[in-house]
Amino acid sequence: MIPNVSNVSIIGAGHTRFGRLSQNLEELITEVTQEALADAGVAAAEVDAIFVGHFNSGLVSDGFPSSLVHQADPGFRFTPAARMENACASGSAAIFAGLNAILSGQAETVLIVGVEKMTSRSTAEVTTALAGAGYQNDEFEASLSFPDVFALAARNYAERYGDPLPAMAKIASKNHMNAMKNPLAQMHRPMTPEQAGTVTEKNPVISAPLRLSDCSLISDGAAAIVLTTTARAKDFPKAVQFKAAVHVSDSLPMSGRDVIGFEGPARAIGKAYEQAGVTVKDLSFAEVHDCFTIAELLIYEAMGLAEKGKGAEAIENGTVLADGALPVNLSGGLKAKGHPVGATGVSMHALSYRQLTGQAGEMQLETPETALIFNMGGAAVANYATILSRRD
Repeated sequence: MIPNVSNVSIIGAGHTRFGRLSQNLEELITEVTQEALADAGVAAAEVDAIFVGHFNSGLVSDGFPSSLVHQADPGFRFTPAARMENACASGSAAIFAGLNAILSGQAETVLIVGVEKMTSRSTAEVTTALAGAGYQNDEFEASLSFPDVFALAARNYAERYGDPLPAMAKIASKNHMNAMKNPLAQMHRPMTPEQAGTVTEKNPVISAPLRLSDCSLISDGAAAIVLTTTARAKDFPKAVQFKAAVHVSDSLPMSGRDVIGFEGPARAIGKAYEQAGVTVKDLSFAEVHDCFTIAELLIYEAMGLAEKGKGAEAIENGTVLADGALPVNLSGGLKAKGHPVGATGVSMHALSYRQLTGQAGEMQLETPETALIFNMGGAAVANYATILSRRD
């Protein structure tokens, strides 16, 4: 029998600004941990376990980041801590470890931290580090950067369904405009669809047909959430319940699957709907993994907003806009909020928690009830879908 994830709630969150930051990894971890504990009103000594999402892959020399959380408060001494890694879904891997610890009865209150320090490396070095999340035992696949991988997806989409570039430009513009209302976002620069869709010196082709405007950012940053049992959460003023938590992993080599089928994401999201007893029409908003704009387009189809090959309809008819029926990436997404790899999944949950508890500032929706979060590692390999709701 699968444990009921609604027995776990989020009771606090912390979030640094994303961008090119002066803090080192330890300082980012310490800052966000202290903020999350203060927000929850929980003492370090009350935390039973700590899980840290951190990809690294040579980006920093800190190979033992879980131990750095203890620097935030002496009350953490002797509290078990572990690092979780699952490529760009490392943050969600840490969250799922925390869920499992609580649902198994091994912990009552858990701290989750997601963190990455990327900007101390050159763009070429970061690209190489991230490429380590691709399949290395095939000469062709090992030669691909992630821009190459998603450029391949965009070309395949064009061949099968028609040119996705106009829709991708609209997605980039949407996420830039959303980020203008997020003070924590890395990129506060409005962008029109025309600007996103035009190749210029400032918007060059990165890997044909992807333009710079189609790619997520190289970022530093951290986010944290405090989890506890839903029974205990009743004693806290702000809480958000998990309604579903599904992890689906696909095979790593792309040669054995349809690169634009996004079968793993569709399976994870579909199972999350089933677990929560909802449909896409019940969602108030979604935060999804737009590592590249073609990925967000494919996720529209995976989450049931549009049929295969018709993802553009979701952006063209306004459904996914900030004032639409189902806003997607109100935070600005990875495209404009930023993508410090290990922090991304935790950031999605932290900001969704704030949205559902009325603490989202200029991003705040009027009466949000239910959120879908989809975080992905690799090219639709590690797929994590969660559904959060305002507490019962």
